[in-house]
Amino acid sequence: MLPGTDPGARRDDVKTLLEGDRGWALVPLRLMIGFGFAAHGMAKLGRGPEKFAVILHALGVPAPHLTAWATSLLELAGGLCLMAGLAVVPLTVPLAAIMLTALFGVHLRYGFSSIRLEAVTSEGARFGPIGYELNLLYLAGLLTLALGGAGPASLDAVLARMRRDPAGAARLVEPGPAAGSEVRADSSAN
Repeated sequence: MLPGTDPGARRDDVKTLLEGDRGWALVPLRLMIGFGFAAHGMAKLGRGPEKFAVILHALGVPAPHLTAWATSLLELAGGLCLMAGLAVVPLTVPLAAIMLTALFGVHLRYGFSSIRLEAVTSEGARFGPIGYELNLLYLAGLLTLALGGAGPASLDAVLARMRRDPAGAARLVEPGPAAGSEVRADSSAN
């Protein structure tokens, strides 16, 4: 059999990625979900939270000006923290609340699809209302992060190592045995 073609070895590699290092596979998800929230928070702040407050008022959200500021700042700061891997699990709850509010307050009435191509004109594509598809993707991502944690390449992991071993906190990832090496219980064995 050629090197790298053993399906069992590939399964073991995936298993190690998902379980052995406790979630390296979550890093791209954490980065994408975090970037999405940060970008939306920045956009709300850039337009001015008072414009978002008008939308919240129309939806019947209480204290729309306060809620607009809180939502905008939470999306920006929460998104940046998700990308850095800081306070990932606790942040999933308020960020999920934002997604649920958007899903039920705005997008549900337009159906599932997030892309509704209505026409292509000389000015480009024109799209219709956005459904709840992206809200569900964000919620699934947040649930995955809530269950899986921040992963090894995160500030949460660094802070946990600092609490356990302040001298070893500088290492991003705790080294394991080299690939293909054997770990022996008895070092005197030849």
